[in-house]
Amino acid sequence: MPARNALSRALRLLTLAAVLATGAAHADTSVDSYAAVNQLLRSGKPAEAIARADSYLAGNARDPQMRFLKGVAQTDAGQTADAVATFTLLVEEYPELAEPYNNLAVIYAGQGDLDKARVALEMAVRNNPTYAVAHENLGDIHARLAYQSYVRAQELDPRVAASVRPKLVQLRSLLQPVAPAAKK
Repeated sequence: MPARNALSRALRLLTLAAVLATGAAHADTSVDSYAAVNQLLRSGKPAEAIARADSYLAGNARDPQMRFLKGVAQTDAGQTADAVATFTLLVEEYPELAEPYNNLAVIYAGQGDLDKARVALEMAVRNNPTYAVAHENLGDIHARLAYQSYVRAQELDPRVAASVRPKLVQLRSLLQPVAPAAKK
């Protein structure tokens, strides 16, 4: 009987080892897949990144990290509607994540929908108060909204032009794209 208990215990340990090894192999595959998609994105190959993400997601459909990377690739590929759908589904299924809200906001701002961008960024910073990029993007949106409000104020009442004009000048310079640093 002791030999049978030992054999049974050995089989359980072997089964457990096999399960753990499968999990480790799956984890290695995940890390490799994320790295591959990231590398394709850095190399400016969003279509290939989407294909690689789709291949991975065929077996891991609910993986939020890969779905996020797919949304980034869709954005880079100019597939804006698909990217919005990807990020929207992510925030519906994982409302605690901040990054998809930030990426939605960037798309909305690019489309000129500053109110939707503001709401998405407010969700991002509510979910992750230390997410510096979302705070910066929210500041940019507030500056653009302020610019629009000052322009509208001038249109409604030309008498405010004297007080609004300096604010518009400052905001215009603030909102100008920053020139990339020259490479040495």
